Amino acid sequence: MSERPIDALDRAKGKKVLVKLKNSQEVTGTLRALDLHLNLWLEDVEIQGKETKKKFRIILIRGDNILYASPV
Repeated sequence: MSERPIDALDRAKGKKVLVKLKNSQEVTGTLRALDLHLNLWLEDVEIQGKETKKKFRIILIRGDNILYASPV
């Protein structure tokens, strides 16, 4: 049986991930949870915009805003 892409993210729980958003921002943080809609819960987050960088303790990213997500 072939592996689903969501399985790779499921194995990345507790590890750093990189998420590219449709608005061109890049988000890095520790993946805590995800669901079948690819909603991601991240902790210790850093969001890199065009000219800004922001830090958050915890965020939720809706799956429909994600271009790609990958373990770092």
